[in-house]
Amino acid sequence: MELIVRIMWSIGHMLQTKEMLFYMPSAPPITIRDMYDPSLDPIRVETDAVECGDCSVKIPFRRHARVWLRQYQTGSLPTHNYETYGTLTEDIERNYAVAQERDDIEVSEPQDDSTRLPSRGMKVHAEYTLYGHFYLLRQMFEGADKIRFFLDQDSGMRAVCLGAFVDRIQESRCDAFFVKINKGLTVNEKRSLVAGIKKEWEEAKRQNPGLSESKLKLLLIKQRMNNLMSFGKWQDKWVCHPFPGMNEPEKAMCYLTDVQGYDEDHKAWLYNKASLHAIDRFFMQVRRRLSLLERLIATSSNAGRRWHGYNAYNPAIIIKMLDK
Repeated sequence: MELIVRIMWSIGHMLQTKEMLFYMPSAPPITIRDMYDPSLDPIRVETDAVECGDCSVKIPFRRHARVWLRQYQTGSLPTHNYETYGTLTEDIERNYAVAQERDDIEVSEPQDDSTRLPSRGMKVHAEYTLYGHFYLLRQMFEGADKIRFFLDQDSGMRAVCLGAFVDRIQESRCDAFFVKINKGLTVNEKRSLVAGIKKEWEEAKRQNPGLSESKLKLLLIKQRMNNLMSFGKWQDKWVCHPFPGMNEPEKAMCYLTDVQGYDEDHKAWLYNKASLHAIDRFFMQVRRRLSLLERLIATSSNAGRRWHGYNAYNPAIIIKMLDK
């Protein structure tokens, strides 16, 4: 059995096999509780952290290391506008640059003066949640012969995935890819891109009349593989997908575990599988059904401010609704 796992750092995840889809929303065993603990009293925890000298010791040795404390939230990360879109390659390069600026490259969760910690319950550090989730996935996938991870471009998620599945990667039983989509395109720009690709496809068919559609697709992907783009300090190799659609009009993939010795055809089909569309759609369905999870509403000002009109005053309410 081959499991394809498409993961984005949000409120849930989706597993897909060759035969059917399994949707696993934020309910036990993987839940929003892992990112927010409603049982904790912020005042008591903050007071105890001061009394026990938490801030005077390194983070792994703190009594309350897993939760965000107000006394060390400010200035822990540089402030960036994470919703600013440029071209696809600009977005990829920007993500690498932002990651390199961090004190700890695995800590990808911004928490500075621009965001506020909850007044009820406490927010859990993202890296704790990530490690818990991936080691749980390791247990859940024990019987899978092959596992494919398609991940959002996140350095923390990459480190956790490779750490949790290192032995299976070495045994050629696990592959991992970054997948990056250009989300800043307008509908007209998407249509223009798709129309241009259709013309390229028809021209390729004319030039290769003896190839079936699947073999022609394989050929075009392999051609893109010969023009890899390198990004970041580690010179990660990215491939632009040659067949965008309206749901993913501009897409690039980075093969994170290219140590398997696969031939070019096998790699090409793996690149072709890489997608975040199913999990994006799942998140959209959850947001549409639960008004508390609707996206923020933009104001008419040009300051980039957002109105949190639908947000719950108590985050625990979201947990209860998702657990239904």
